[in-house]
Amino acid sequence: MSEGDSFFRFCGNSSIFNSSLLLDNSWPQFTECFQNSLLVWVPCAWLWLTLPFYLAYLCSLPPGSVIPVNLLNTLKSFGCVLLALLAGLELLSMQSDNEVEGVTLADVMYVSGVIKIVTFLLACILVQGERRKGIITSGILWIFWAMLFIAGIIPFYSKIIQKDYDKQLFRFSLYYVYYALIIVQVVMHSFAERLIRHGYDLVGEKPSPEVMASFPSRLTFWWINGLVMRAYRRGLKEEDLFELHPRDKSSTIIPQFQSAWEKELRNAKYKNRERVRQEERMHHYVSYSHSPSNPRHMQEGEVGETTSLLTNGANISKKADDRDDAKNKKVAQASLFKVLVKTFGADILKAWFCKLLYDGLQFVNPQLLDVLIAYTNNKANEAEWKGYVYACAFFVVAVAGSIFFHQQFHIGMTTGMRIKSACISAVYKKSLTMTNEARKGSTVGEIVNLMSVDCQRLQDMTGYLWMVWSCPLQIVLALTLLWGQLGASVLAGVAIMILLIPLNAFLAFKSRQYQKEQMTLKDHRLKLMNEVLSGMKVLKLYAWEPSFQDKVSEIRNEELVVLTKAAYLNAFSTFAWTVAPFMVTLATFATYVLASESHYLDAQKAFVSLSLFNILRFPINLLPMIISFLAQAQVSVVRVGDFLRNEDLDDTNVDYNKDAASAVSIIHGSFTWDNQVALPTLRKIDLDIPDGKLVAVVGQVGTGKSSLVSAILGEMEKVEGRVVVKSRIAYVPQQAWIQNATLRDNILFGKEYNRHKYEAVIDACALRTDLDILSGGDMTEIGEKGINLSGGQKQRVSLARAVYNDADIYLLDDPLSAVDSHVGKHIFQEVVGPKGLLRNKTRVLVTHGVHWLPMVDEIVVMANGMISEMGSYEQLLSHNGDFAQFLKTYLTQNKDKDDDDDPEIQAIKAQILERVDSVTSDTGASSGEEVSTSARKRKLSSESSKPGLKRSISKTDTVKGKQKDRPPQAKDKLVEDETSKTGRVQWSVFMVYFRAIGLTVTVAIFSLYAAYQGLSVYSSIWLSQWTDDDLLANTTLSNTTAYQDRNAMYLGVYGGLGVGQAVMVLSYSILASTRMVKAAGSLHESMLSNIMRSPMSFFDTTPSGRIVNRFSSDVAVVDNTLPQSLRQAVTQVFGVLSTFIVISYSTPIFLSVIIPLGLLYFLVQRFYIPTSRQLKRLESTTRSPIFNHFSETITGSASIRAYKVESRFIDENKCKVDKNLVFYFSGIASNRWLGFRLEFLGNFVVLAAAMFAVVTPDLEGGLVGLSVSYAMQVTAGLNWLVRMASELETNVVSVERLKEYSETPTESEWVVPGRRPPGDWPADGSINFVNYSVRYRPGLDLVLKGVNCHILGGEKVGIVGRTGAGKSSMTVGLFRLIESATGSIVIDRHTIDNMGLHDLRSRLTILPQDPVLFSGSLRMNLDPFDQYSDNQIWTALEHAHLKKFVQDNRAKLMYEVGEGGSNLSVGQRQLVCLARSLLRKTKILVLDEATAAVDMETDDLIQQTIRTEFKDSTVVTIAHRLNTIMDYDKIMVLDQGEIKEYDAPKKLLENKNSAFYSMAKDANLV
Repeated sequence: MSEGDSFFRFCGNSSIFNSSLLLDNSWPQFTECFQNSLLVWVPCAWLWLTLPFYLAYLCSLPPGSVIPVNLLNTLKSFGCVLLALLAGLELLSMQSDNEVEGVTLADVMYVSGVIKIVTFLLACILVQGERRKGIITSGILWIFWAMLFIAGIIPFYSKIIQKDYDKQLFRFSLYYVYYALIIVQVVMHSFAERLIRHGYDLVGEKPSPEVMASFPSRLTFWWINGLVMRAYRRGLKEEDLFELHPRDKSSTIIPQFQSAWEKELRNAKYKNRERVRQEERMHHYVSYSHSPSNPRHMQEGEVGETTSLLTNGANISKKADDRDDAKNKKVAQASLFKVLVKTFGADILKAWFCKLLYDGLQFVNPQLLDVLIAYTNNKANEAEWKGYVYACAFFVVAVAGSIFFHQQFHIGMTTGMRIKSACISAVYKKSLTMTNEARKGSTVGEIVNLMSVDCQRLQDMTGYLWMVWSCPLQIVLALTLLWGQLGASVLAGVAIMILLIPLNAFLAFKSRQYQKEQMTLKDHRLKLMNEVLSGMKVLKLYAWEPSFQDKVSEIRNEELVVLTKAAYLNAFSTFAWTVAPFMVTLATFATYVLASESHYLDAQKAFVSLSLFNILRFPINLLPMIISFLAQAQVSVVRVGDFLRNEDLDDTNVDYNKDAASAVSIIHGSFTWDNQVALPTLRKIDLDIPDGKLVAVVGQVGTGKSSLVSAILGEMEKVEGRVVVKSRIAYVPQQAWIQNATLRDNILFGKEYNRHKYEAVIDACALRTDLDILSGGDMTEIGEKGINLSGGQKQRVSLARAVYNDADIYLLDDPLSAVDSHVGKHIFQEVVGPKGLLRNKTRVLVTHGVHWLPMVDEIVVMANGMISEMGSYEQLLSHNGDFAQFLKTYLTQNKDKDDDDDPEIQAIKAQILERVDSVTSDTGASSGEEVSTSARKRKLSSESSKPGLKRSISKTDTVKGKQKDRPPQAKDKLVEDETSKTGRVQWSVFMVYFRAIGLTVTVAIFSLYAAYQGLSVYSSIWLSQWTDDDLLANTTLSNTTAYQDRNAMYLGVYGGLGVGQAVMVLSYSILASTRMVKAAGSLHESMLSNIMRSPMSFFDTTPSGRIVNRFSSDVAVVDNTLPQSLRQAVTQVFGVLSTFIVISYSTPIFLSVIIPLGLLYFLVQRFYIPTSRQLKRLESTTRSPIFNHFSETITGSASIRAYKVESRFIDENKCKVDKNLVFYFSGIASNRWLGFRLEFLGNFVVLAAAMFAVVTPDLEGGLVGLSVSYAMQVTAGLNWLVRMASELETNVVSVERLKEYSETPTESEWVVPGRRPPGDWPADGSINFVNYSVRYRPGLDLVLKGVNCHILGGEKVGIVGRTGAGKSSMTVGLFRLIESATGSIVIDRHTIDNMGLHDLRSRLTILPQDPVLFSGSLRMNLDPFDQYSDNQIWTALEHAHLKKFVQDNRAKLMYEVGEGGSNLSVGQRQLVCLARSLLRKTKILVLDEATAAVDMETDDLIQQTIRTEFKDSTVVTIAHRLNTIMDYDKIMVLDQGEIKEYDAPKKLLENKNSAFYSMAKDANLV
């Protein structure tokens, strides 16, 4: 007996399928066996087959919130039980009826009945199991119920048509009750359970609506409705958004990624360990000997602190580089790509599975078109229901395809988002931990570029990775089906596609090449831009903006050249891939018509083939995009991977041992900054610092003092020896690091606020008066890099942070050099000294102030990178060692400034031991300068009477009032939050872009594409006429001349239309691509020009990260994304118009559907675009803080590591990234919301076109094919149209943002042609302030009030006053960095307000407080305009005491300065600034606390040079150390913006009630 017979009997003598019963019938009738078996078994099989996997998933879930028993889950369970009972009742009823009738019930009924009962009970158990596990919605159960619902439709109509109610009313009724319960279950499972969130920590946080959404809501993106409605009604604000989905949060992703990356690194190290060791033995270029028997080849005395940095990478021998390259080729590296695949591969595969199903469904529609055309051609002989089923099938297949397509995109894009989050976090973490040597290869700008561009690119690429396999698959499937339609003729089309492969390869190669070039240039541009923004004040003071603007423009122009090449490549690519599908179609049809026996192309073959070619067009068009995408992605993966593979600081550099005998000990230590330099920076260091001691570190410039502190922190690479640190460290760097936060937050630095402790620290660090001056007190926001604090204030805040931190060991790198003398005394006594807050702590104080040395426990003397001496003050002065020489040099330098016959000086030179009193008497004058011989005598005699070294320091008159907590006021906020505009993007923004392209050219671009689209439409209409031609339909005439001529005519015109399309598309592509590059260049240039002309107030209130974001992300959008969006928007607009024209031409009744559909489309896009636009704006504004925070972190990385707060900063970065991703996630979710709804409406267009084809009588097959094939395109076309319109609007936001910074208020003109001063101006150098008042920004108080004073030409004037008195305001006013509110400044009879800023600034010289240098050659830093000869520059370097330093370097004047002058010490940087001043050597020199942050030796060098080189110039000095201005002609004392005293110092000192006398007394100068 055959299996078929047994199954026939199993089904009660019914076959499972009968095609004639189904197809040759007036209604779609299925067999009883089919209804009782497959329609029951398939849905139940789904539940049972997925059960093991689902149970495993449920068991893997951690214990969560149990959903309480509620109405919904109770009804679900009750419904399942009821259905099981109904199934049992139905079985009993059938058994009973059959017994009455004496008929045996078929076995299939028993089997299906039992299966249903057991499956419904299983569903009941799963409902309760999900409730226990906190599952709010179940896709498995929803699909099960939906399948039962769909399967039930066939029995539903069959029972009615067959009138079962006449024969078996009870069973008939029972089935409809059963089916109604199935529908109820589908509805109930379409709602999610309510999850109760426990814990107070979640109060106020809105959970992601996706988490709370049901399965169908997730399929249709219904859960984002609330956000879209809110955006439409009242716009979106940050607070309207919700938290990220838990799966997307950094806290979920980063541990997984980090674990995989660390494992990959370990694997790479494991593989390479032996190989690397062997190569190091053979090729190690530089080695440090650990044995005394292996003498060094360099004299140790030849190397100073900065030697390690002098090579700067440029001088590393080629031999070493070549060897490194060879080694890199052999040694395996950790692969970022592998890690990304391991971490995120499963999610990507999930998305790809959805895409695979979508691709399969795509090819169903051409088959449906085939049967629909066949149906319309043979309508008279076909059952009417078939046409409606075919039409509905188009709709059902399309909706299913939409679901899979959008799920694929949603999963892919959110996975990309997670990849971006992981990569940004990894880059951020690496930037905190990488070695100083590695950091030299990556500037802040380059790393920001990694985060803003490369990580973003990885995110974008992930959502489209499916193109790699999906496009080839679609091509293969399409060609297979085409073969079935046209046979071997399709090979002609394949031949053309094969010919395109070499073109493909060429495009891929060039695209990758241009991509690399562009990214390299972009890195350079952003690096320079970052430096320009950091040093903007210096650029303005020197009038150097044009030079640096030209440098940025030069790099930008190189970038535009690459972009133009890429544009031509892109134009050719667009031409090739737009024309390719038509050429393939033409070649195939021509071959078929000429080669087939009938020579006839009928409508079925033509339009089914055309619909397949349309499907084929998509993957072929995507091929160049794939190439570009993969090239970009590969470049980005390599760049991020290379960065992440940088070496980290070695944790073993410092051993932390709480049981150590000493607080800090270094045993036989050698340390280096650069492995390429043969000799370590620090050598033979043996240091032991006991608990609770105060140790001073002294030495000349470049001897390694700061490096010693860095070695204790573990910042330097340890070559040999051991560093042991007992407990927690607090660190005060030489250059204070200030965060963009409130002053209080800067001090607390993450610690809890303790009012009593905080107030004590404020007073001890002399910040009380500053808090009274600041408008918001300690809640005043401090600008980026402490822009609104003076150097002294910054250093005191930095010190206060350390003191508040309450560590055990304090490393203080010269914190007192930047503060006023009297404040220095106060801080030493209240904080550092034996009676200070830190008296019981271990303190290491690097200092240049010799007056502190008698009060320290031990002194460490550094010389040539080694500790030359150690001991107490007395011990070191007991012999003529390095320390004694150090003091001797110090006093010898003072000899020139004092009377040579001074007996005290002679006595001190004779007896070093008696030098204690003279040094300690010099509290106020760090440099050791004295006012006069008599002053020195007075001080020596008074101090000699004091017992030993226990000197008393007078307290500063700090106001002792308690700081009241007060909320920050509006005007206290220095850095305004970045604004994001609301509402529609103004048409004017589009016009800005179109004008940048050129209005005429824009019209031409649109016209050319319209012409192309017109030719394309006509070619399709021509094809329908061809296939419906009556002569050609008569194939018996195929061999006649008339027949062949008609075919040739149709073919020729069809080919000619193709050539016309090719010409139009090529013209359009070249014009659009090249002019959009020009537009990008124009917009960048406009913004750059405006930024360079912006006043300093703009930079004070705008974080550089925000500006860099415009120059990186927004410029990248205008360079690459916006042109693509505009081209695609144009394509879709004309494509959709042409589709409606064709369908209306084919079936005019379709016009009745266009209006309601058009209205629906309009409504959907009206809802969507405000959401998308606002989310894009908010996403842009939340991106800037990531880069600001990052730049800030890089600058303060040493402090962050010293305080061991890396994890807190990493967490802050995660929070900022998560906040940004909330907006991005909402954006992609709203995209999917739009896409699904548009496609759903588009599917109605297909349904309408198919239905009208069915109901319209006597419609030609060609017109049906034309109408429906175009309708199938409209779904995607309309979807892309609205999306591209939206994307165009969201991307044009970048133009809006560039436009915003192109229109910010600017300074006055740089040059005013009619008001230029004479060429020799100022010849005299006289300065006259006439009733001069000034404020920093509108709305703020005046900082100078009615100042009147006259400075004669050649006079030396010192300006003194407390912090906030207005000293610096005098200088910024003189240079017009801020404009006067009232009054004027007159220089040599010329009012400066009337002339151009550059005419003014270029004729004055300033030596600023912060020595700002730029990366580039030393020569460029001195003379960016190339105005001076090399001889003049060498002379300036000689007078600035830098000639030897530069000559000793191989590169000489072309020596490469690191970013911010990182490879020079602070003193050397200030000397370079001095050399700048000497080159200009104008009649007016301004010193803005120029020596505040340098050691006494550099201070002496600068003061000597100024006295000799500027002896005929007017010198205005903002004094930090009073002793430096005691020999000046005049002293100006400022207080609260007014001149209190202005006279010769001698006269001011004679008046013991004068403010200046009080200051001099505080400084122990009188």
